[in-house]
Amino acid sequence: MNAVLQPSACFHCGLPVPAGSSWNVTIDDVPRAMCCPGCEAVAQTIVDIGQSAYYRDRDEYAVNAADATMVPPELRLYSNDDAQFARDASSCEATLSVEGIRCAACVWLIERQLTRLPGVQAASLNVATERLYVRWSRAQCEPGDILQAVRQVGYTAYPYDAVRHGERLQKASKTLGRQLFVAGLSMMQVMMYVAPAYLAEDGTLDDNMASLMRWASLLLTLPAICYSAMPFFQGAWASLRARTLGMDVPVALGILAAFFGSVVATFTGRGEVYYDSATMFIFLLLCSRYFELQARRKAASALERLQHALPASASLMAGFPDNRTTTLVPAGSLAVGDVILVKPGEAIAADSVIIEGSSALDLSLLTGESAAQRRKTGEQVPGGAINASAALIVRVLKPARESTLSDLLKLIERAGSGKPQIAQWADKVAAWFVLGLLLFAVAVFAFWSWHDPAQAWPVAIAVLVVSCPCALSLATPTALAAATDSLLRRGVLIVQPHVLETLHRATHIVFDKTGTLTLGRPMLRQIEGLGSLSEDACLQVAAALEAGSAHPLAQAILTAADGLPGKQLRMHAEQLQEVQGQGLEGIVDGVRYRLGNAAFVAAIAGPPLGDTAIGMQGMTPLYLGTQGRWLTRFLLSDALRPEARDVVAYFHRRGKQVVLLSGDQEALTQSVATELGINTACGECLPDEKLDFVQQLQATGAVVAMVGDGINDAAVLSGADVSFAMGSGAALAQAHADTVLLSSQLVSVLDTAKTAARSMRIIRENLGWATLYNLTAIPAAALGFLNPWLSGVGMAASSAVVIANALRLRKA
Repeated sequence: MNAVLQPSACFHCGLPVPAGSSWNVTIDDVPRAMCCPGCEAVAQTIVDIGQSAYYRDRDEYAVNAADATMVPPELRLYSNDDAQFARDASSCEATLSVEGIRCAACVWLIERQLTRLPGVQAASLNVATERLYVRWSRAQCEPGDILQAVRQVGYTAYPYDAVRHGERLQKASKTLGRQLFVAGLSMMQVMMYVAPAYLAEDGTLDDNMASLMRWASLLLTLPAICYSAMPFFQGAWASLRARTLGMDVPVALGILAAFFGSVVATFTGRGEVYYDSATMFIFLLLCSRYFELQARRKAASALERLQHALPASASLMAGFPDNRTTTLVPAGSLAVGDVILVKPGEAIAADSVIIEGSSALDLSLLTGESAAQRRKTGEQVPGGAINASAALIVRVLKPARESTLSDLLKLIERAGSGKPQIAQWADKVAAWFVLGLLLFAVAVFAFWSWHDPAQAWPVAIAVLVVSCPCALSLATPTALAAATDSLLRRGVLIVQPHVLETLHRATHIVFDKTGTLTLGRPMLRQIEGLGSLSEDACLQVAAALEAGSAHPLAQAILTAADGLPGKQLRMHAEQLQEVQGQGLEGIVDGVRYRLGNAAFVAAIAGPPLGDTAIGMQGMTPLYLGTQGRWLTRFLLSDALRPEARDVVAYFHRRGKQVVLLSGDQEALTQSVATELGINTACGECLPDEKLDFVQQLQATGAVVAMVGDGINDAAVLSGADVSFAMGSGAALAQAHADTVLLSSQLVSVLDTAKTAARSMRIIRENLGWATLYNLTAIPAAALGFLNPWLSGVGMAASSAVVIANALRLRKA
């Protein structure tokens, strides 16, 4: 029902329209009166973005200055029914970009604000990517409520858009750079004016000159206070409005205490001034913030590269094959069956199949592999791959929004959506640290006011300035972000935040067999001669018979033959016949051969031979024979991955219990376990039996890491404490895993384990350094051993050490 709108009232907010005012906006072709330029601007914006329906459907006026809270109408335009918010029957979730993130304190403040909002089920802000994951109840909350809650504590949030996000980050870097420049300039100029006072300790500087120096220092300090220090004041004010004590509070108090104490001394002509300390503190702290910002950008760089990898447009060939003219269209508009041209250097817009051309593709963003891979006509190519050499014509198999890279981006949306326990602990400690620090600073000021009033003010300032709660909060997220970036560049996508922490303390490493420890395809393991023909010659004959077959066993024979020195002289088979389920028959160099099972070959080779194969357990035999003669027996099996032994051996050396769970037959499972040195192995396991096995381990206190790739591994991957899915495995397995190995190489598990160990070591080093620094520096400042400017140096250096130490993890 429409609101009863008074003609003399502002059409937007309902307040009276001043007599003689000319503010108005044309809405639905009707001029509507506005009470002020603000309402006019907001109403015009709503019309310009095509949301005039807001005025037709509303049942009350927009809030105005008379209301208790200001809710910008454009925020209320977001609805739970918007397509950009993923949703189910009862809840919605979204990833938002947040403007104004200055340090880890902002993360804690925003998360605390949102968790107080009715209906919000989860809220987690990733300090590295500055992206906020929120899940809320459809019945209790609207997206506009969430955006407004973030706005109330001094930040701006909006649905994530890669282009806008990049522009905002660039703008934030430039603003911080300008603030840093102004602070540095003020600091240098103030130092010039305070230097004479430090040098003239013998009283040679007369009072008039000293007063002039103080007034000049005051004027030069104002730009630093009014412009460069604004991020600290804004952060502190936002914390106080939210009735919390953020890490900007002691910083802002220290700056203001030093400045206003100096202003009083300047006006009265008595006491000390601290303009040099204030400007130096602002400059050094901004330097620390700038390095922290760059560290966050570097730590999130791999994710950003993925997010910008899909092209915005594609060259559509609507008339192919008769007409090869291309039209530039949005990549999002591509449909299944469309034919597009991919020029060298361009990214493929969607999963496709090559219908013309051959080229090398750069898949490094998808798999972490730096070497280009060759693709030819008839082969599929994933969306997001970069065409490195020749032009390709491809047919779209999936829309761009369902491409391989898009699926990875959906997983990335989950990445960083939570915090490991160690990060949560650090945040809680930092929050209580601020309260304790403020109380301690008051106590120190009171003591020095009684003991030596002249020292009370500088000592209290030094205590506020020297503390470094930021180092505590930065210790964990910076290290984890750097480690995540390093792993992603090597083909490991960490989806859940606890992976590194949990993997490091895992007691049991459980592997699936097929496709995980093994390649998932048969390979020739052994050749056993049964006649006079050499093994190489038998292999060449078998390859000639299998040349046209797509059977997995045939591919194993052909792959083995490719390794022979004379593969370029490969034989050719004639009169080739295939008997389904038994084998092949053909003539090679005038001799008739059969290749297949024993009964099929015995028809021309004679009675079957005794079982003389060595180590046939778990292997598939393939026989080759000719008229009246058995020639050879090929033994094939699913081969171990080349890196499987090293991976298992590494976990054994680390004192982990390695377990093999497989759905394959028991004999084959035990064979693989024996070959890898795994003591505990179970074969013929159904999916629920795998899950029961893991849960029984957990019931005894074990921390279980699971590595798998198949659909039947989805349940156990979800049930394990930390899990890994092979990138070449089933999509369902990937969706339930905490980590996806994009490169599909088992060695990535070893890389992740080593990175986890380094990450935990560096996090402990960072936390230890931050704790030691604060336990040493704060008492030193309280006892009067540190003056304010030296305290500022220590505070900035503490954060810089933590960040620099964490960035070591970016090195592979």
